[in-house]
Amino acid sequence: MNRIFQRTVIYVLFAFLGAGILFMAPGCGKKGPPVPPIKDGDIPAAPTGLKYTLKDRDLTLSWTCVSLQNQEQGPTVEGFEVFMATKPLAGCQGCPFIFKSLGVVAMPRKSFVYTLDQDLHYYFRVQTLGRDNIKSKVSDTLYIEFP
Repeated sequence: MNRIFQRTVIYVLFAFLGAGILFMAPGCGKKGPPVPPIKDGDIPAAPTGLKYTLKDRDLTLSWTCVSLQNQEQGPTVEGFEVFMATKPLAGCQGCPFIFKSLGVVAMPRKSFVYTLDQDLHYYFRVQTLGRDNIKSKVSDTLYIEFP
């Protein structure tokens, strides 16, 4: 009886070991289509000079992009993604806020129009979008208080 018990324990251990190997094997990382390697020269420059004009409640964001000056040799720019975060004027100081995408501006435009609500702090950022879903770093944050 002791020998049968030992064999059963060994079989159960091997079964658990085999199951563990099967469950661990597919955990090697994110699966998806192959992606070509990215060189620093392929990454477009982040937008700079983020400015705004205000007419009534309509805010027009505008920016410049260094990558557009050298389109033939540098990375190809296909558009810009605009991000915004808001906080109430009476909100707590230093509270975290989350940037959400407002949309994509296709080339050759370098401006975005948004209608503001009252009594909010607004934070805007812009990111350059290149070919093959390559993105730049985000621009500096533009702060607007709209009473």
